[in-house]
Amino acid sequence: MDKSNGYEDNLATFIRCRSKGVDGVGAASVRYWARSLPPDATVLDIGCGIGDPISKVLVDEGLTVYGMDASPSMVQIFRQNFPNSPVACEAAEDSLFFNRQFDAIIAWGLMFLLPVETQEIVIQKMANALSTGGRLLFTAPSRSMKWDDAITEIESVSLGADNYKKLLAASGLLVIEEFEDEGENHYYHAEKL
Repeated sequence: MDKSNGYEDNLATFIRCRSKGVDGVGAASVRYWARSLPPDATVLDIGCGIGDPISKVLVDEGLTVYGMDASPSMVQIFRQNFPNSPVACEAAEDSLFFNRQFDAIIAWGLMFLLPVETQEIVIQKMANALSTGGRLLFTAPSRSMKWDDAITEIESVSLGADNYKKLLAASGLLVIEEFEDEGENHYYHAEKL
């Protein structure tokens, strides 16, 4: 089973579509979020890909970034791009990084790629791996819906804002804001109580 949800086989397309550096979709929103974190905060980037633009923004803001992605090729490129950032080639639901604590966790463009049951597991694991007061930021459409991913053509599933907020609350996380970026990506920003 391909735990990268088709992204290992579509690496070149992903890089062409996603890697725009500081001008990439979501970069400004992530920068704004990163500036709300404590200096030198440790941040886990789940589904980090090659690290461009999300991890790059976090590193540029002086944060200590850990990366996790299920695509071996993307992890290899991430290592080249960020030699001082620990990275693991693991599926989100299986990651050993969840055995430690982080000040913040981000999952940009990942949650809806996972099956519903896996999304539920990952939300609980993210909550468990956050320090008290830690911040979580992830993207997923606010509406409950299904569609085929533009790159892999594999089915994506959004649970919708009401269901995400219920799962977050059940995991000890409080949604403190929701917003959209220039690419119409919907963000959930939560804090561990």
